[in-house]
Amino acid sequence: MASLRDLGLSEYESRAYRSLLRTGPTTAKELSRASDVPMGRIYDVLNSLETQNLARSQSASRPKKYVAVEPETALDRLLADKKRELEEQADQYEEIVDELGGELEAAEPVDEPFWTAALGPSEATDLLVERLTAADDSIVMVGSEPTPQFDLSEMGEEILDELEAALDRGVSVSILLRPELVDSLPESVGRRYRTYLQNREGFEVRTSPNVTGTFELLDTVEVCIEIPHPLNAGKTFGVIDFKDSEFAADVLEAFQPRWEDAKPLEL
Repeated sequence: MASLRDLGLSEYESRAYRSLLRTGPTTAKELSRASDVPMGRIYDVLNSLETQNLARSQSASRPKKYVAVEPETALDRLLADKKRELEEQADQYEEIVDELGGELEAAEPVDEPFWTAALGPSEATDLLVERLTAADDSIVMVGSEPTPQFDLSEMGEEILDELEAALDRGVSVSILLRPELVDSLPESVGRRYRTYLQNREGFEVRTSPNVTGTFELLDTVEVCIEIPHPLNAGKTFGVIDFKDSEFAADVLEAFQPRWEDAKPLEL
């Protein structure tokens, strides 16, 4: 159940504010009795409510009386304070990330094969996005069957966003598709291609009937191979990620002539 404490008030502040709403203008002593806030704490609590613009006082009266700000206004102020606090925390975290980004250094790459796998569409997409994020020089994507990254589902959008981010940091992106796959893409894909990607430097899409399998080649040293679902070829069952420079070189050698013979995509 939601409470004022969820918005940053202490237990005593929450009791005092709620009691003020019930009692109307009242003195600190009367409010202490009504709210069960100890008399030794009530003035600190009321000062805090005033500081947060949740209560007002009538100084001219003796003894001083207090009244609660209307609930809608009070909640808006508490929400604004929380949002401001979260924005400040986000800025602090970004500064920490920037500082650690310069401090943490990955070990020198070791030319030793390594592989990992992810099963399930969501987990496979997470792994693929992670590897796309790590690309420093080039991304090659080859598609022969409809899969999440060539669709505009939520997962496909995530892949496309990462490709745009890669282009922003200077990574070249080459995509090779079967013509039938292009025909099966939704119109929204073509719209995004024309609007955001087609004229980007370092981005190119070509088509060729001589395409088999669906995979990504990253920085010419890493290959993500997508495994289609055995009962539905349009769904991804999993992804296997290979870091093996020799295997990647073989994949690139097979890809290059197909790329050179392929036709530029026009939508």
